[in-house]
Amino acid sequence: MIIRWRSYIFEKEKNKLDKVINERTEELVIQKERAEQLVSNILPRQTAEELKSFGRVSRKKYKMVTVLFSDIQEFTKIAEDMSPDKLLDELDKYFLHFDMVVEQYNIEKIKTIGDAYMCAGGIPQKNRTNPIEVVLAAIEMRQYMQDLKTKKENVWDVRIGIHTGGVIAGVVGSKKFSYDIWGDTVNIASRMESLGKPGEINISETTYDIVKEYFECIPRGKVPAKYKGELYMYFVNGLKKDYSKNGDGITPNEKFYTKLQMVRFDDIDELIMTKLERGLPKTLYYHDLKHTIDVCTQVEILGRMENVTEEEMLLLKTAALFHDSGFLIGYDDHEFLAIKMAKETLPKFNYSDNQIKIISDLIFATRLPPNPKNLLEQIMCDADLDYLGRPDFIPVSQKLFRELFERNKIKSVEEWNKMQVKFIENHQYFTATARQLRSQNKNDQLQKLKELMNIA
Repeated sequence: MIIRWRSYIFEKEKNKLDKVINERTEELVIQKERAEQLVSNILPRQTAEELKSFGRVSRKKYKMVTVLFSDIQEFTKIAEDMSPDKLLDELDKYFLHFDMVVEQYNIEKIKTIGDAYMCAGGIPQKNRTNPIEVVLAAIEMRQYMQDLKTKKENVWDVRIGIHTGGVIAGVVGSKKFSYDIWGDTVNIASRMESLGKPGEINISETTYDIVKEYFECIPRGKVPAKYKGELYMYFVNGLKKDYSKNGDGITPNEKFYTKLQMVRFDDIDELIMTKLERGLPKTLYYHDLKHTIDVCTQVEILGRMENVTEEEMLLLKTAALFHDSGFLIGYDDHEFLAIKMAKETLPKFNYSDNQIKIISDLIFATRLPPNPKNLLEQIMCDADLDYLGRPDFIPVSQKLFRELFERNKIKSVEEWNKMQVKFIENHQYFTATARQLRSQNKNDQLQKLKELMNIA
């Protein structure tokens, strides 16, 4: 009886202790999640993850970053005439809207100092589009302030300055973290803002040279800048009429977004080509980096001659870039693996769901035997099998034989040659351009192949 009683008391105490431990553990987990969320709100996602993993963040150099400063005109005088609470409420309203704008364009907010707002594009993720996106964000910021002024909700004017160049970015502080950037680019961007005018976007010559194709700009000539000598500066009026809805100079149209996406494609091209160069197995003698480059080149040639639109060209080039990326993961069903990689990667580069679907269909169209359902798929199939009608057909086909032979998919050269003859005899180029460029040479290569096999 005593033993049972002691066992009962022991189990009771044990359960009580387990409950306390579980509650404490759950509380620690919640606190940890809150701390991580706080850090991610203060720092860029990649930087926060690096800090969490290693306990520190390395400083990085960036070659092309676009820095924006904005400042309220005569803020000191405004502050003297307005109650502190009202002043902070107004500033908070403006900065909250600015935060929404920069997030929309994947720009990193750096900090606010009093009435000054600072942000930068091209960090922590490098990209080629940041000068265009930062100027777009500046136009939206200016328009927001002008709209409030029209509604008589404020009478404040904002000056905006922008410059593009290299910076160093990193985290400062050991207890109170802050993500910041340093370099002459920051100083020049600040000069662009201070030497601007109320309601204007003042950009440097460097930024102007990159964005002038997209935006209407007014040259200001050389303007003296403190410690910098004389600098060429430009006021941005707005988007060019061809790139804005109804020619309003404010709202980008589809033509603009397609052109911007073409610039963004270069970032994807660099990413995927680097992955292919480093990650493709050395035993891919045919499906190597050169094959992807060849297909990318050929879809552009065929696309231009078949008069596809700029957006269609973008989709073709993207599909060609990804079409053999599945070999990074596996050999069989590589088309499905490539589609999976494209679906995971392209949303990060602002491709729409519909664009990704078309790209996925284009990749799948390269699966043998070819059965294209539209012009874009025909171009894709013709580009993928372009080598059949090229002068270097024999050496290229030998690479494919070696690749298949080492994977036990072909048993002998004789079997391979018979398979090739049958495939080429049944093959046809689908586009008029490919037939014109390659059909005759394909027939010549077929004849050479038959001669090698002593077939009449």
